[in-house]
Amino acid sequence: MLKIPSNLSSAVPCAKIKFRTPIPNANKVICVGMNYPKPYPVDGVAPPDPKNIILFGKQHEAFVGHCGVLEKPHGEPANSFDYEGEIAVVIGKPARNVSVAEAMEYVLGYALFNDGSVREWQKHSIYAGKNFSNSSAWGPWITTADALPEPEKLRLSVVLNGKIVQSALGNEMIFSVAEQISYASSLFMLQPGDVIATGSPDGTGGSRTPKLYLKSNDVLAISVDGIGTLLNTVL
Repeated sequence: MLKIPSNLSSAVPCAKIKFRTPIPNANKVICVGMNYPKPYPVDGVAPPDPKNIILFGKQHEAFVGHCGVLEKPHGEPANSFDYEGEIAVVIGKPARNVSVAEAMEYVLGYALFNDGSVREWQKHSIYAGKNFSNSSAWGPWITTADALPEPEKLRLSVVLNGKIVQSALGNEMIFSVAEQISYASSLFMLQPGDVIATGSPDGTGGSRTPKLYLKSNDVLAISVDGIGTLLNTVL
């Protein structure tokens, strides 16, 4: 029997833990764009549902962990700094050219994700608008797939300063998790620890009238039952 040293037998309060992103050096962080219906027009135009899966990538420098501080961009980009709550899928084994039917066999687990975005910069460069340093977050940990129902039954909720701003079930995605994995694996080899952020439902700040962009001292909480809550404040 494994004996736990007496000095390690007590639980450590979360307040004394500094959370990092669950995989600080993930090989790839792949994001899916426009993957939920958007009933409300953005800038006066209701976007159509995409015909194909839209992918873009994020760099490690864009992320902080649970309870980390989101850094509001300097200068003009701060005026359109937005939140996007998402469910993140973590790949558990190499996947290349896998079918939709077998895709879920490659899932290690799930986490929560904030795809921080600078909307005005996205208009001229998606890569730039999505990769400001410390503008995004994921965590707080990885919950393994065997501890959760299928992703279609997971409910994502996003609360900003105590008010619910986003809420959706996984079955509302335009492209399922299995379809996303299959598509990504047709482009490149997915490796253990790769992350796929599955898209954000309606309710982001840029989709609202008036806009609801992030400000200093805002508190953002992204939750899914069974996974937990990713909590961040804005500097």
